[in-house]
Amino acid sequence: RQLISFQDLGGSAWGECRGVWWRQGSLAGLKAFTGLEELVVDNNLLGNDLQLPRLPTLHTLTLNKNQLTDIEELLEHLAKATPSLQYLSLLGNEACPNQLVSLDKDEDDYQRYRYFVLHKLPTLKFLDTRKVCKTEQQEAEARGAFMKVVKPKLSDTVAPGEPRSECSFMPYTPLPRGSRDGKNHKGVFAKCHYVYYGKHSEGNRFIRNDQL
Repeated sequence: RQLISFQDLGGSAWGECRGVWWRQGSLAGLKAFTGLEELVVDNNLLGNDLQLPRLPTLHTLTLNKNQLTDIEELLEHLAKATPSLQYLSLLGNEACPNQLVSLDKDEDDYQRYRYFVLHKLPTLKFLDTRKVCKTEQQEAEARGAFMKVVKPKLSDTVAPGEPRSECSFMPYTPLPRGSRDGKNHKGVFAKCHYVYYGKHSEGNRFIRNDQL
């Protein structure tokens, strides 16, 4: 079925439209599309403040190449607004971790993302470019809730009263702050006296008593 661009629709046809290719940048006018089943809103600069009206019959939604970063907030909203959703594509958003967005991401990152999405939206049959298989559904049901990647907030990594520096984005260090002072060295030196008794020597197993 061919999708219709919003600009090509007349007002009298809104209620009967089943598929829309949206290019408005704002989704406020979607309330007029009752019974909408397919919606394409790629390249619309949509962010985490995305708000869809309730679309109970929508089964296909593509949000490719927008500015979505918070995957959990998005999925919770879609679960309420689109209860019949079966096809979802989020490629090109930071919320969808793959090499289209960042070269630091790999297939493991993307697979964890799929498990988390399927846990939140169990009605999905197709996600991004791949069909949802039975194994994925079972794994998502069992462990999907733990697949979300959590990043520490900058406010949580800087101590109270401590000025923010250019290195604040690296809050973790292998040593406490006192040990990193070049003029305040702390260390431990000790001596260990070891005595060998020969009880565990493997070579002694091959020497007979008459050869000693």
